Amino acid sequence: MIKKHRILILITSIVTLLPVLIGILCWDRLPDTIATHFSSDGTPNGWSSKAFTVLGLPVIIFGAHILCTFCTSLDPKYKNISPKMYRLILMICPVCSLVCCAGIYSYSLDLPIADWLNSAFFINLLLGIILFLIGNYMPKCHQNYTIGIKLPWTLADEENWNQTHRFAGRLYATVGILCIVNAFLQADWLLIPIIIAIIVLPILYSLGIYLKKRS
Repeated sequence: MIKKHRILILITSIVTLLPVLIGILCWDRLPDTIATHFSSDGTPNGWSSKAFTVLGLPVIIFGAHILCTFCTSLDPKYKNISPKMYRLILMICPVCSLVCCAGIYSYSLDLPIADWLNSAFFINLLLGIILFLIGNYMPKCHQNYTIGIKLPWTLADEENWNQTHRFAGRLYATVGILCIVNAFLQADWLLIPIIIAIIVLPILYSLGIYLKKRS
């Protein structure tokens, strides 16, 4: 799988580390302490050193990118992972790296786009698009050990896996649309229920199938 997607892996790796180059080029203009975390209204509430922001954050995201790349390729059932799902996995870290560092650098350099990039509108919109895409690909994800809802019941029963991922696909797509709508409504309280729902509901659904079969 790595050999087949080596060009895409190379490109996504370069993109993930691109903020390091941008940070070095802007080094003299960046403050020694940089805002790296923002509240829902775009106000900074967390700071890091310039060295960690420019070098540390992109490298950490790059490490996650490489981990996802190799762990997925070493899966004993890697042939069950669709190429589309694998390409989607490869795109997540580069997008996160660019978006996070764009928001951080633009705020530190006092660029006009900073308020928009660090706003609840943009965060909800981006989260909604990602969840919607995952929801569309999830039903096509066949049984494997690295991508998907990996529970004792889904890994032991292919039918359970397929039914759970069809349910989760509809759930993720619906939640994704809800996040996009919330980009305009900006209901801050909605984020936690959304996270709980996409984690807990597929588990309960899969467990329900298992218990029904067992009985």
